[in-house]
Amino acid sequence: MENKLLNTPWGEDEINAVRAVLVSVITGRTTEREAQVSLDELERLLETAGGSAFARLTQSKYSPDPATVIGSGKIKELYELCSVNEVPLVVFDMELTPSQIKNIEDALSDDKHDVMVIDRAMLILDIFALHAQSSEGKLQVELAQLKYTAPRLIGKGLQLSRQVGGNIAVRGPGETKLETDRRYIERRIQFLEEQLRKLDSSRSTMRKARQRSGITSCAIVGYTNAGKSTLLNYLTGAGILAEDKLFATLDPTTRRYKLPSGEEILLTDTVGFIRNLPHHLIKAFKSTLDEVKYADIILVLIDTSDPECQNQLKVSKELLRELDADDKPVVYVWNKCDAESDRLLNVVWDQAGSLVSFKDTVAVSAKTGEGIDELIAKLEEAVSQGRLPVSYRIPNDKSGELNRIYKLATVTNVNYTHDYIEVDTLSDSRARGVFAEYVYNSPDNIDE
Repeated sequence: MENKLLNTPWGEDEINAVRAVLVSVITGRTTEREAQVSLDELERLLETAGGSAFARLTQSKYSPDPATVIGSGKIKELYELCSVNEVPLVVFDMELTPSQIKNIEDALSDDKHDVMVIDRAMLILDIFALHAQSSEGKLQVELAQLKYTAPRLIGKGLQLSRQVGGNIAVRGPGETKLETDRRYIERRIQFLEEQLRKLDSSRSTMRKARQRSGITSCAIVGYTNAGKSTLLNYLTGAGILAEDKLFATLDPTTRRYKLPSGEEILLTDTVGFIRNLPHHLIKAFKSTLDEVKYADIILVLIDTSDPECQNQLKVSKELLRELDADDKPVVYVWNKCDAESDRLLNVVWDQAGSLVSFKDTVAVSAKTGEGIDELIAKLEEAVSQGRLPVSYRIPNDKSGELNRIYKLATVTNVNYTHDYIEVDTLSDSRARGVFAEYVYNSPDNIDE
């Protein structure tokens, strides 16, 4: 157990920031070190949202208390910590139910001092609301807020929430209606889902047009703040925001890039990954993350300046599996090498070498350009690796296979006949194997 006051040298920004106590429960599935690393990340999330960590409180518990997560003794300790120091916000490093939030707030608040309680997912959504720029991004954030955050805030009164939490967890496109009844929220959710379906259909149409053009698409993925936007800016001069903050990029940005061979590819910067990203948030941003799912090549960036870079790699690989995108050509990019010595980079590789193949990796600095030539060579290799012109003939009663072909190959033409769908593609060896029964014209049988 720990109750750690953070001796922060308060500057003007910190004084104006909302102070918060961070709380973590260490269960049998979590080590003390893992809990502290996760709290470090939670603190950075809080800072990105405009808050400052005043203290940390942890409790080792076999399983969380169903009513208040932490035990009654720890609740009393947390109450005294918030009351004596006039701390208005408590952030739990886990998902809380609406009833748990209510129970904890009731236990921590009194006539003189109100305390707002939020969880990790609410904090992440607040940052998303802060950074959403596109209409689609704003719709996705509002929908996620109404589905997840609103049920946890209804009944507080928006004015009280603002006074207590200093805007954290209640801002964004959906903030103006958090006080209203559930019927409004249900109607608004239906409206937002319909709008997003239309946008998703439009995005899907554009994606298929890109696939038909034969241009290879490459998604830049990785842990939040690993340097994805900086890399895209360096390669293409995209001019997108590249800040030293978590989730500085929410909306995907796609730019053309011409390889030395003369072939053009599409590079897409994507929303960052993070450990313990709730599944409902992955679903909420499905259309954005589909840019990863339907990419031909994936660049996974790892921040070598982070002591937990091996964990970054594990989280990235796990989320690629969850997105059904772990079967594509991948280049692992060890970024921020300008911040590391050769010795430390060797240590990083010793730790992570069991997770990836050395031939699929390259060390770069997206800030200085070091190693970029090697990265471009890896991209050239990935683009050309094993792709051959192959045509498939799909029976009309198996038309669903067309979607799988779009996913695994680059479609250059589609022709609908009475009995078949004829699909011309550029296919790698895996795609040719998966759809072998439909092949009717390829380099292997073209003379037959």
